[in-house]
Amino acid sequence: MRLSSGLLVASGVAGLLSVAAALLAMTAASLQFGLTMLLALLGYVLVSRAARRVRWTVAAGVGLFAVVAAIRLFWYQEQVDTAGWLTYGQELTKTSMVAGWREQIDRERLAALGLALGVLCLAAAAWALPARGRRRGIATTVLALLLLAWFGLTAVREFSRYPLFELLGTVWPALAAVLLAVGALALSGRRADRRWLLPVGWLLLSLEAARGYSDLAARWSGWWVVTRPADGVFMEVGVAVSRTAADSLQVSDAAELAVALAGAGLVAVGAVRGSRDRSPADQVGPAC
Repeated sequence: MRLSSGLLVASGVAGLLSVAAALLAMTAASLQFGLTMLLALLGYVLVSRAARRVRWTVAAGVGLFAVVAAIRLFWYQEQVDTAGWLTYGQELTKTSMVAGWREQIDRERLAALGLALGVLCLAAAAWALPARGRRRGIATTVLALLLLAWFGLTAVREFSRYPLFELLGTVWPALAAVLLAVGALALSGRRADRRWLLPVGWLLLSLEAARGYSDLAARWSGWWVVTRPADGVFMEVGVAVSRTAADSLQVSDAAELAVALAGAGLVAVGAVRGSRDRSPADQVGPAC
């Protein structure tokens, strides 16, 4: 087995283990396996002989995803280490909770920025692939427009009652990731490999980017409501119940992780294969 094939198999196995760990609510193991999957995928891109055209842009995108995964793992371990710390007194507890909430938002915004840069690199790699006919891109363009319309309607319905500029000031990295992913989905049809891994991967990444935007916007909107007592909101500090303790299987979290990892993997492999496949113009050959 060649080194590139071995790394690709290792990436797939690590991705499956990450999803399985997320399903069993083993967060630390899931993050570790997810990071391993991305590092193996990065190695596959770097050693693949077929990726000469897009090697460094794809590697940069996957590398940024791996950096974000490593940062999330560090944050989780830090959170576990400080989980036993308690603050006494209702006012002091409320203040510390709001501050911690805002810190989580800032961290998620930083992670969203890293993901947006990774999506930008992968989109640049997709753009660099040879075009294979206009008809191939019609389906992905229509799908991208439908997805963008769904995202816009959902965002307006859920967050239209909040200050627009304050919201955009927080969620703009996640919004940029959504727009870049949907745009790459639209152009991926014309540059798809023979097995259409690239469009499927961009569809999954677009869905994951939309979910990331929704989560970040929901976190910010909750923080915004809590920090505005003039609006008649009353908050009483109580005991938070962990969802992990209530549910034995985290199906939703595992499904979201599977979409994210599969999307990144399919886009990277699809770009490598698309770089290797010859375009119709190349197959015709030079005129005599």
